[in-house]
Amino acid sequence: MAEYYLGLDFGTSGARSCLIDTAGQVVHEGRIAYVNPEGQQPADWQRALFDLLVELPENAKSSLSAIAIDGTSGTVLLADGAGTPIGPALLYSDNRAVVEAKEIETRSGPHAAASATSGLAKFLWLLKRPGTEQARHACHQADWLAGQLTGRFEVTDYHNALKSGYDIEALAWPDWMKSLPMASLLPAVLTPGETIGKLKPEMAQHFGLNPDCLVKAGTTDSIAAFMATGVKQPGKAVTSLGTTLVLKLLSETRVDALEYGVYSHKYGDLWLAGGASNTGGGVLKQYFDNDELARLSAEIDPRLPSGLDYYPLRVPGERFPVNDPELAPRMTPRPDNDAEFLHGLLEGIAGIEARGYRKLVDLGANRLHQVSTAGGGAANETWRQIRQRYFDVRVSVAVHGDAAYGAARLAHSGTGALANVSE
Repeated sequence: MAEYYLGLDFGTSGARSCLIDTAGQVVHEGRIAYVNPEGQQPADWQRALFDLLVELPENAKSSLSAIAIDGTSGTVLLADGAGTPIGPALLYSDNRAVVEAKEIETRSGPHAAASATSGLAKFLWLLKRPGTEQARHACHQADWLAGQLTGRFEVTDYHNALKSGYDIEALAWPDWMKSLPMASLLPAVLTPGETIGKLKPEMAQHFGLNPDCLVKAGTTDSIAAFMATGVKQPGKAVTSLGTTLVLKLLSETRVDALEYGVYSHKYGDLWLAGGASNTGGGVLKQYFDNDELARLSAEIDPRLPSGLDYYPLRVPGERFPVNDPELAPRMTPRPDNDAEFLHGLLEGIAGIEARGYRKLVDLGANRLHQVSTAGGGAANETWRQIRQRYFDVRVSVAVHGDAAYGAARLAHSGTGALANVSE
């Protein structure tokens, strides 16, 4: 009997599903867009989850072996003992927990959790709101969604847990967190791909799914996109050209330099060093729709420089490769010709990407050998050729770069998707 593995990706604008067979071939894909992406809440995620399950091919439902879910890093909520949300979810981009971030830094020193957008800062902010006395679980987005399937809301994975304060060297919550108000709400931490449990019987019955289907510990959306590419060798990297620009370089050395927005995730016996810039496709969409981007890109000669010196940002503020919350966008002068303007924007983003990888290597990561490209911008061949001019290594497009496919691989391989990746 055929076996199938389901990856579910809950991203910034909607949710996607990817169903693969044992050979890793895609059998089915689905997508649900959020009505209000910037105001998304757990009820929206739950509806999307259920709709994606309903849409699965009937012949695959009874042979579904495992499910893994990725979510946006730093999107969190509090839940009661039954997993019912208490108060709002705070999204990945929410930066209101400034006071809490400073409280964390006084305890931890420089740490990925000492940021207003970190999961830990948001948990502390939520706990200060009235009506949270019944909170029993501090959940990341992927945790809460896996809990919908299993009934277990007290577990997470070490990718999502990193920005909530987890010590990935010791594989434990650090001592400095034990006196925090949320200490009793902290989840148990599993390796991504480790089994959480089986589907709840009522979930299996309602959706017609295999009652023995396993739910695996998930990951973040950007790491799922990295997993999708199948990159395993140190020195190889994946650039995600989405709304923002995310760089991840597989390294034998852990690199953390929070002053530059750089930190590393544990990835099997290696480290995934990287950072995220606020530049990216979101800037392009401020000026052009998809049809215009395709038409204007075809008018650009990628072999020639534009002569423009841009640092494209939607609003002031940058995280990586410089960490400056007041860095101003630089997108002037603007040529009268839209294709020339787009040329300058694409070059500006490419320059930030190249600078980011140089920064990772300068900080001690493995020397860059190859760049694979994922995300919506990967389809723009003009952009790829422009980016190639900024690198002395090959810049290619990943065969698979969708986070849902990466989550499906995680469901399929389990901890094997991460273990011994250097071999």
